[in-house]
This record gives sequence, structure tokens and C-alpha cells, in this order.
Amino acid sequence: MPASPARAPAAASPFARYRALGLGLALALAVFAVYARTLPYAFLWDDDSHVSANPRVTEPGGLRAIWTTAEANYFPLVLTHFRLQHALWGLDPAGYHAVTILCHALSALLLWRVLLALRLPGAWLGAALWALHPVQVESVAWICELKNTQSAIFFLAAIWCWLKWLEVAPVSDRRFAAPPATDAATEHRSETGATPGRSLAARARLAYLCALACAVCALLSKPSTVMLPVVLALLAWWRCGAPRLRDGIALAPFFALSAVAAAWTIWEQRHHSGALGAEWNQSLLERLAIAGKTTWFYLGKLAWPHPLTFIYPRWATTATAVDLAPALAAIAAFAGLAWLAWRRAAARSALLAAACFGALLFPVLGFFNVYFFRYAFVGDHFQYLASMAPLALLAAGLAALPRKIFLPVAAALLVAGGALSFRQCADYRDNETLWRATVARNPAAWMAWFNLGPVCVAAGKHADGIAAFRTGLALRPDNAPALNDLGAVLTLTGDPVAAERVLRRAIVMQPEFPIAHNNLGNALAALGRREEAIAAYAEAIRLARDYVEALDNLGAQLAETGQHAEAIRSFEAALRLRPLHAGVRGHLARALREHGLAFAAAGRWAEAIPELQRATRFAPRDTGAQAALAVALVNAGRLDEALPVFQAALALDPKSADLHENFSQLLGALGRKREAFAEMETAAALRRATPARRYAIARAYGSARINRSL
Repeated sequence: MPASPARAPAAASPFARYRALGLGLALALAVFAVYARTLPYAFLWDDDSHVSANPRVTEPGGLRAIWTTAEANYFPLVLTHFRLQHALWGLDPAGYHAVTILCHALSALLLWRVLLALRLPGAWLGAALWALHPVQVESVAWICELKNTQSAIFFLAAIWCWLKWLEVAPVSDRRFAAPPATDAATEHRSETGATPGRSLAARARLAYLCALACAVCALLSKPSTVMLPVVLALLAWWRCGAPRLRDGIALAPFFALSAVAAAWTIWEQRHHSGALGAEWNQSLLERLAIAGKTTWFYLGKLAWPHPLTFIYPRWATTATAVDLAPALAAIAAFAGLAWLAWRRAAARSALLAAACFGALLFPVLGFFNVYFFRYAFVGDHFQYLASMAPLALLAAGLAALPRKIFLPVAAALLVAGGALSFRQCADYRDNETLWRATVARNPAAWMAWFNLGPVCVAAGKHADGIAAFRTGLALRPDNAPALNDLGAVLTLTGDPVAAERVLRRAIVMQPEFPIAHNNLGNALAALGRREEAIAAYAEAIRLARDYVEALDNLGAQLAETGQHAEAIRSFEAALRLRPLHAGVRGHLARALREHGLAFAAAGRWAEAIPELQRATRFAPRDTGAQAALAVALVNAGRLDEALPVFQAALALDPKSADLHENFSQLLGALGRKREAFAEMETAAALRRATPARRYAIARAYGSARINRSL
């Protein structure tokens, strides 16, 4: 029902304040009791692209990119928040989970205060039902859905400030519209010197500006809050009884901001996220059918949250009479509520809840392309905000029951919701648990099978990974990325023949697929077809100039075929892209060493030394490179320079008889006979040499020419 006109609130008694504090604390503790088990849980699915492997979050200079480029996707405030968290606790998932839980608890408290401001009965119960409902687990246990929990805080704060403005602004407006006040009235001032009217006007301006600022923050956190102005308009109608021009003018900036955010998000989903193609080519009637099914699906999950799964089955997109029936039923139900609300004031609350529910779901009802719709048209996290309205209506209805019925029913609902949410959290422990739970409840979820495969492979369960890929491909045989992943695993498990066949299928489906060309090169290299492998790597690099792994693989194959100079150029190109890549640095060091040894074998010591010196810089613990450099320096006549290099090599490998023997000869050439004899004795002992062999070595210790190559 509409609220009564605003009046000065009575001073809250100490008991009321303590009661409110106790209820708020109980609500927050209930949220933490349910979700605390997620604190040690790992990053999931695309948490890497949002946090753990997102250079905008983890690398210097990322903050500028978040706010000035499209790399921020469409939630820059959330990425900024992630960046702040990364500065505080790095990539420890516990910190991120704790913040998400805190945001959810704060959202629940704000919802409670909003429902109180609306003077709805059962406000605390409505907030608790929403906070503990199992459909919220996906938004709270999945780190990247901080988008939901953070945007909800600003969304609800904007509503609360708007309601404050609705309370204060009418009085302020009347002050300016009223006839001239009496002298006594105009001369009355508070102790601060401000008139009561001016105080109300200032409060109204502050409440309005705070609502607008919170709306901006909500949109920057998640653009699905674009329907906030619609909700504010509905609340203004519900509180004031009829649309008013003043409210429309006040809402104009909110609608303008939402229009910009909506346009940006529609463009981003199509052209950045890739929501284009056959999966999104539905007609208007088909989209209407999807919207109808989606609406009833979400209401059904609120009423009976079982089974819940990460990926639900994707409905067929047709527009038969049967398919359109849910949409027509939803329209008829809303029309019936509107007629009933026109006849009976008591029905206005139900109409408000239905309108808010529909408005907040509208962006994800299927009328606009959303990339997630490739897998399913519904997801629990899509109704995070929308579920507030029907659950608040349920609480208001229960509050009308006699107390002896209300209390046990409310307690049962809260306990059941908390217990189900606590159990549902277990699905989000790690990627393997999530994907296994998903395919158990929805075996047709090809995306879950394709994600389960790499997780199993990373855990060393290669057979399970291959089985997951094959199951997914049976459902979606035209998926080139999955074929590529399967081919990579087959090469890894020693079946390059099957891998080549699978990878060539992937390339036929998607010719400009650099990763598939790189993996094909790996399979061909395993088959010993090095020239074909080099061609495959070169094609991968042509398609992706910054493909570090392909450059590294190409260098390795060139080195294997003796093309050391070309290999070095390939490794150097990879290091220019990723200077700290340890694997590439090691491969470059090996190639430089082999190149230097090739020069040395030809007696070109001056050319060998620079290559070997670079090798030792890239791999300072490579004994072979250190020893080869020492030998090259000696044979080039640079004996003093060779001495510390030999010492470094011996520090790495003190049990090398060859090193001790060559070092002995160097020391002898430098005239350090006592030390030379000691090194010779050590070499002889390591070789278990006979006395005759020791004598022969002793006779030769003075030679400055080292013939033994390491």
C-alpha cells in the first residue's frame, strides 16, 4: 500500500536501537555461517580472465587500461576492486571470497533497510530469505561474480537514497510553492542560522545526488543494473499514488546514464565477447518464447530450488503455440494483477513486486544477445537482483499470518534455505568439482565436458580428460577448440598419429586457428617429421605474431635440425615478447651453447666465445655452457679470463673429472704447479686412474692446449 505522508520520525528508543542492531548482526552472521566454507575454495572457470590471469589486475599499468580502454569489458569498478585486492593479498582466493561474502552480507542489510523504508511488513525476513536462498550461491561462491554482489550494494543504496528524497522533496517543494509565509515563519531560524525549509531542501539535494552517484557506481560495477531507473519510477508511483512530472524530471539523468550503459553493453556483447552467430539468430517471436520460459523458470527456482546446476539445458528456439504459451501466461498474469490493483489497493504490492521482478530480468530474458546464452538461456546469477522482489512479497504475506504460525514457518524457511545453500556451496570447491557436478545434473552440457577435460589433464588424469573431450565432441562435433585440446592431450599421452588426425580436422573447421597449428607442429615433431613441424609452427606465427609458445617450439625444431642461427633468432623474438619466460631463456642458452660449440668444432674460437658468453648469461647454472666457454677462452689464448669461468663450472659440478683435468692443465699453463697437481690428483681419483695414467697426466699438465671438449 502507499506510504503515509512523510512526518518527523519519533526518536528511537534504546530498546529499538538494540533490537535493530541485534537483527542486523544476526543477518550478517547467518550469511557468514552459510558461506564461510567457500573461503579456501579455488578460482573457477573464467576467474582467470577476470583476476588471476588478467594483466589489468596483476601487472603494473593495468589501472590506466581499466579506465581508458575496452579491455575493462564493461565493469571497470569491479576490476579496480580486484586490483586493490591483488595489492593486498595477491592471488590467495580466500581474500577474494571473504570480500564477496562481505558484499553479499552488506547487500542483505541494505535490502532490509530499503524494505523498512518502504514500510513493508516482514522486512527482515524478506532480506534474510533473499540472502540465504540457494539460487544466490552461484553469485557468492564464484569470485568473478563480485560483479553481482558489489553492484547490488550500489543498486540498493541508490534506492534507499531515492526513497529519502521522496520523503523530503515534497515538503521542500511545498515550501517554495506555498503563499508567502508570515513574518514569524520567515524569521524563525535554527541555531545554525538555516531556515527549516532550506534544511529540507539541502537534505533533498543531498539524497538525490547520493542516489545518482550510487547509480553510476552500480552501472560501472555491472550494467545489468540499467533497469534501476525503472525500479525507482515504480517506487515513486507506489509511494505517491500516481505518476508526477517532478519525478519524471528527476529520473531523466538516471535514464540517460542507463541508456549509455545499455548501448555500450549491447555493443560489447556482440563485438567484444562474440555474441554473434547461429546461437543468437532468433526471431522476435522466438525471443518472446524464450522470455516467457525464462520468467517462469526463475520463479520456479525461487519456489523450489532443486536441482540447481551451473549450466542448465539450453531450450530449443522455436515459436510454436506451445512455446509461446508461457509468455502469454506471464503477460496475462501481469495484466490481471494490474486490473486487480486498480480495483483493490491491497494488490498494489503484488503488482509492484511483479513489475520490479520483470524489469530487473528484462536484460537477460533473451531479447538481447548475451554470450552466456551460447550455453543456456538461464543461470542462477542472472536473477540475483530480480529475486529480491518476489521474496520480499513472500515475507510480507507471511507477516500477515498469526504470530504462532508466522514464526515457525519463517524459521523453517530460513533454516532450509541456509542448509541448502551451505550444501550447494560444495559444488564450487574447484573446477573439477564444479564441472563434474554440472555434467552429473546436465549430461548434455557440452561446454562443461570441454572444461572438465583440461582440468583432468592438468591433474594428471589423462584418460579421464580424453574421455571428457570425446563425450563433449559427441554432443558438439564441430567445436574446433575442443578438437585442438583433444589433439594436444593425445600428443602428450604418446599417440601423435591420432593427434595429427584430430588437429587437421580442427584446422579444416577453423583454418586461422594458430593454437591448432602449433599443436599440429608438436604432433609432427613427435612423429619425427621435423620439416613439416617447422612449417606448422611458422604458420601459427604468421597467424599470431606474438605467439610466444610457437616461436619457442619453432626455435627448438630449428636447433634440432642444426639451424642454430635461425633458432636463436626465433628464441630472441619470443623473449622480446616475454622477457622473463624461463623456458625460452633456457632454450636460447642451449641454442647459443650449441652454436658456440659448432664454431669451436671448426676452430673458430673468436666466434664461439660471444655465443657461449650469452649462453651463460641466460643460463648461469648451465655447467655445460660454463665449461664450453672456459675451453673456448683457453684455446683462444685468454687464459686469465678462463680461470673464473672454470671455477664457476666446478662450483656447479665439483665431481666432473673432465673439468678438474682441464682446469689442471690451465693452472699448469699459468705456472701454478702446486694447484695444478692438486686438480690433476682430484681428476685421477674421480676416474679411479692407475698410477701409470696419473704419471702421464702429470707429464702433460704444463700444456696450454685443451683437447678434451665438454
